[in-house]
Amino acid sequence: MDILIKNCNLISMDEKKEKYEENMDIYISNGKIIKIARNIDVEKDTKIIDAKGKICMPGLINTHAHLSMSIFRETLDGYTLQDWLNKKIWPMEDKLTREDIYYASLLSCIEMISTGTTFANDQYFMTEDTIKAANDTKMRLQVTRTVNDVGELGKQRLEELEKLILEYNGKYENITLNIGIHGLYTTGRETLEKLIKLAEKYSLPVHMHFCENAQEALDIKKEYNVQRPVDVLKKYFTRTHNILAHVVKVSDEEIDEMSKMDISVAHCPVSNLRLGCGIAKIQQMHDKGVNVTLGTDGQGSGSNLDMFETMKFAGLLQKGVFENSANMESYEILKMATINGAKALNMEKSLGSIEEGKIADIIILDLNTETCEPMRKCFF
Repeated sequence: MDILIKNCNLISMDEKKEKYEENMDIYISNGKIIKIARNIDVEKDTKIIDAKGKICMPGLINTHAHLSMSIFRETLDGYTLQDWLNKKIWPMEDKLTREDIYYASLLSCIEMISTGTTFANDQYFMTEDTIKAANDTKMRLQVTRTVNDVGELGKQRLEELEKLILEYNGKYENITLNIGIHGLYTTGRETLEKLIKLAEKYSLPVHMHFCENAQEALDIKKEYNVQRPVDVLKKYFTRTHNILAHVVKVSDEEIDEMSKMDISVAHCPVSNLRLGCGIAKIQQMHDKGVNVTLGTDGQGSGSNLDMFETMKFAGLLQKGVFENSANMESYEILKMATINGAKALNMEKSLGSIEEGKIADIIILDLNTETCEPMRKCFF
């Protein structure tokens, strides 16, 4: 069915357009944006959505999540990252069934739809059941089978990942894949080299936790016998497109070197706060040209998948912690949650902004609420 969104206030995230345009129409056919203009005329059988007084913007893109972890919501209080994983999460994950994964992922998909997210980058296992949940709810996902060397299943995890790629790469329009590496501190050199080869073989991005807290940074240096964690990136990740989650404990010099590589950072401020990891220097990364995006992490540490909450924390923390109210202007935060996320997931040609020819992943915001009135345009 063709759809016409009428009279919206448009935040398109299209760098060729004004940041904020009033009384715009968006004509959609077969899931694609056909025309953006004022006063578009259409055939009688077109579905009309009256968006007068409302805001239309691209669907939000969550670049780091673990959808099956809705089952672990609020299981964290007072644990460090390593203790939380070793003492709580990994023992519970060992008991999960495919049915658990499906319904936990289904709940996460519903949660994302209700809070404006249309695309998420998921890292977990039993991935086929998460894909089923995404298809049942029409969510868009980039997925992987996470690989590490914890326990004795490293080889099996690698085999499961390649099997997943062969089965699902290109199978569904709403599902893409990447190479999931849990982290350098949980993955040895031999396994890492095999994963990098898989990324090159299938031309897929790499999705990995990186320097989430101080202990992880120390463990990476010990595991790989390097002076700095970035030295591992420079050795192994120069030929791959990389999405690195967290990136809290890196030096200014490391940020400068990362800016010269094909790296996007998935900033997860709420999870980082809950785990006592610290605050990533995303303003500095942005200033250096690193593509910074936003993620919620799993609900076990992030509590929810609400990207609007994540945007609020991301902006306020950079202003408050670094004592500069000019840090992270609101429009830059919106870019992180939309077009920057699409770039990280290699989807910027079809998603991340409202442009003619792109997929119509669009959300409509009703600001006629007590907390949004009176509405101001000072940020645009």
